Order: sequence, then structure tokens, then C-alpha cells
Amino acid sequence: MARVEHRGLPASKATIAHWIRRAILVAYWVKNRVPPPGIKAHSTRAVGASWTVHNRASALQLCKAATWSSIHTFAKFYKVHTYTSADASLGRRILQAAVTLFQPQTAFYNNLAKDCVAQGCCVDLFLFPNQYVDVATLGVVTYQTGGSIYKYTFFQMESDKERFLNDLRRDAQKDIGFDAVMRVRTSTGIRATDFFGAFYMSNTTDVELAGLDCDKAVTVEFKHDDKLSEDIGALLQCAILYTSCGGQRRLRVHNMALNCCTQLADLYRNCETDTLINYFAKFAYRGVLNYPTKIVRDSLINQCAQILACYRKNCASPSSAGQLILPECMKLLPVYLNCVLKSDVLQPGPDVTIDDRAYSRQLVSSMDVSDSNVFFYPRLLPFSKVDPASESLPVAIRTSEERLSKGDIYLLENGLNLFIWIGANVQQALIQNLFGVSTFSQIDCSLSSLPVLDNPVSNKMHAIVTMFRAQRPRYMKLLIIKQDDKLEMFFKHLLVEDKNINGGASYVDFLCHMHKEIRQLLS
Repeated sequence: MARVEHRGLPASKATIAHWIRRAILVAYWVKNRVPPPGIKAHSTRAVGASWTVHNRASALQLCKAATWSSIHTFAKFYKVHTYTSADASLGRRILQAAVTLFQPQTAFYNNLAKDCVAQGCCVDLFLFPNQYVDVATLGVVTYQTGGSIYKYTFFQMESDKERFLNDLRRDAQKDIGFDAVMRVRTSTGIRATDFFGAFYMSNTTDVELAGLDCDKAVTVEFKHDDKLSEDIGALLQCAILYTSCGGQRRLRVHNMALNCCTQLADLYRNCETDTLINYFAKFAYRGVLNYPTKIVRDSLINQCAQILACYRKNCASPSSAGQLILPECMKLLPVYLNCVLKSDVLQPGPDVTIDDRAYSRQLVSSMDVSDSNVFFYPRLLPFSKVDPASESLPVAIRTSEERLSKGDIYLLENGLNLFIWIGANVQQALIQNLFGVSTFSQIDCSLSSLPVLDNPVSNKMHAIVTMFRAQRPRYMKLLIIKQDDKLEMFFKHLLVEDKNINGGASYVDFLCHMHKEIRQLLS
């Protein structure tokens, strides 16, 4: 029989698998070791993953690199004995740590929080860490008592004292009630099924807050489980019993009547995207307590795709399958959802610490809609559009680097920090009026506040900064960033419509991905 010539042709999968298996066997023989039975080409994946964990790589990095939706995939199918029997459970412990990353590591603070709630004692926490302090564990007390965490990493007296003093002053002066119990009642057809915020719940109906201040919000999830009447609508009541600062026991009741509809088109026409994002963010940030971040991210994408696919199927006019159709009130849902997915909690970069992630998670959990909106999609204003003689502000522009001009100055705020970005080609007169220097190179980026100069341009900039800070519950630290400066990466990280260095998709790429998900659901 003539021999078939294969030289020069692409190698088949079976051939490559044979080569890999042969290479593994030879490696064992060279080291004078007996190869384990049942070696396959796929064994390289198991050994590689096992050694990755053995060398102290994080479980989150492993799952991301291996594209596994669950850490248990590795524990069940890939963990091999690359270490001694005394450490046989190391891989499983590390993987479990990924799920418990944001959970307290001791029961002491959890018990302390329960005691504080029982006594109506609200705890606020001011942290000044220079290293890891386990915010996830310490923060349990503030989270369950309705308190606040303030974090000043690498505190510097000159640059951070103003922020600390203002936060402390507001924390002591803000309106607050103590020893509060909140209950939500509804009419027939809907019921409150879940609560998100900084509080403690000993049962399924009563929300207990040792302290409730004007900066906190509680998000309530309602389930529609029976018929609703368009004539009567849906009725909601939120009653809260609390003690005032003067020692008076008070009851405050909020009643709300909502319209009901029988057509999905009417529902989509009246939805509020900002409120949806507030709920999705809190839902996801609580989800990371029990699930790997990839599962949480995929769940958010799936929920968003289900919402938009339902609209396309039941409400939109017939059109080409290749056309993306979004509800008028939800046109910003994909861009906002992408911002949540790219946040430090769900997709951290190499410079984001566990403490930073735990701090952000607890911060967002009690945010109201306006604060969560600017936190995930920062406000960006071009200063060239500002009229010093007018009290009005220009319309904010989209947070993308392509919107920036080298000849302009921009203000960006996300509720925690306030950035002033200065383009390299800004006019010298504007630099002189704002910073008191004549050239771009002379601008001092280490300044924690703008110089006070007697001219309309400087007065207007100071007024805008003061107004922005007054709109937020926390004092925003001012950061001056020059174009191409080494600190510009922190500014660009907040340009959320762009692709970031952590692997987060740009808005355009994510919109294409969402379109693909919607088409798959419809098909």
C-alpha cells in the first residue's frame, strides 16, 4: 500500500494532542520519574492551573484567564496534586476566598453590630490606612448600624486636611434619627421582596436602622405577583418610627399612588433608567458576597438583554434583525450598565486594593439615585463654554477622550473627587487668570486648592467648585491634572465611554455585544 504524504499539510488536532502527550512523557523520563497514568493533552491545562494557584495567584485572576464562570470548575475538574498532602486543600481554600473576599473574616464585628443596633447606636468610621486594614470586616459595624465610612488612604496633612475636616463637620451636623424601624406596605398585587442599603434586618419585613441620616437611601425591590387595576393603581406606604436628636419618638409616613398599565409599551415609556442602574448596582454589589464577579457580571448583562429583547419583541415596529432598537427612556441603559460592569468592584485593575473595592461596595450600597448616577457616569464640563457673567452652566459632554480638546480646560466630578484637566494648548491668558502663572509648564499639579485671584474667570471657577461640592454628601478632593502628566491615568480611568486598561469594553463595543445578546434571545 502506498504511504500517504502528509508533510507540508496542517497538523490535525489528534496529531497535536499526540505530540503534547509525548512531550509530557519524555519530560517525566528525563527526570527519572514514573509518568502518572491517563495523561492527556488536556492535562497541561490542569497542571498549569494548579501551579498557578500554588504560586499564590488569586482565584479571580485564574478564573478570568481560564474563562471559567465558576471557581468550582477548577476545584472539581482541574486541581491536581502539585504539592504535598498537607496542603491538599490549598486550591479549594483560595478559590473559596474569592467568594468570601468581601465578607467579614471574624464574627466579632458582626456581633458588635447587632449589639449596637439593639441599643440604637450608629457607628461612623474614619480610616487613615497606609496598608491593608480589612475594610470588609471593619465596615460591618457601620454598614449594619446605618453609619458611614470615610477613607483617607496615605493621608497627607497639606492635601487632605480640608477634606477630612469638612467630612467630619458635615458628619456631626447633618440631620439624623436614631433607633429607627422602617416597614413598607403595599396594596394587593405587589409586595416588597428585597431591600438594599445600610441597615440590619432580623426578619423579612422590618428594616432596623440604629441611625438614619439625610445622605442614606434604602432601595426596595417590589414583585408583581397578582392582578393590578388600572383604575385603582398600586399603593405604597413607607412608615418609619425613629427617635429625634431631641429625644422625641416620632413616626413618619410616606404614601404613594402609582399608575398601572396593561400595555408593555406604556411601561417602557415611563421607566426611569437612573433608578434601574441604582438597583442593578446594589444588586450586583451584594451579589459579590456570594458569587464570583464573572457570574455577577454575566447576570447583569443577561437581565439587561432580557429587558431590551422584551421591548424589541412586543413593542417595537417590525424592522431588520440587524437594527438595534432601544426604548426612548432606555437609550442610556447600555452605557450606564457598562459603567457598572467596569467599576472597580466588578472589574478591578492591578492598582485597586481589596480595601478600595470593599469601601466602594459599601459606599454604593446606600447611595441615592443622583449620587449613584454621577458615581458611575461622571459629569464632564468644558470650561470654555462657561460664561463668567452667567449663573447657568453649560451642558455636560460625554465622558470620552475624543471629546477633549487640547485647547480647553475641563471639570470632571464623580462624587468623591473633582478633577481639573488642562490641555497643553490652553491660552496663556486663561492660565494666568486661573493659576496666576504665565505658561502651561508652570502650573503646579500638587495644589489642593485653586489660588484666589481677583478676576471674573477665577471667581467663576471657584463658584463652580463650591457648587459641585455642596451637591454631594462628601467633600470632593480637588486634583489638578495636566495633559500627558503621569497622574492623567487617574483622570482617564473616569472617561467611562472609552476602553480601559482593566479590560473593560468601550461603549461602542459593549453596545455591539448587547445587540448580539438581544438577537440570540430573539432567535
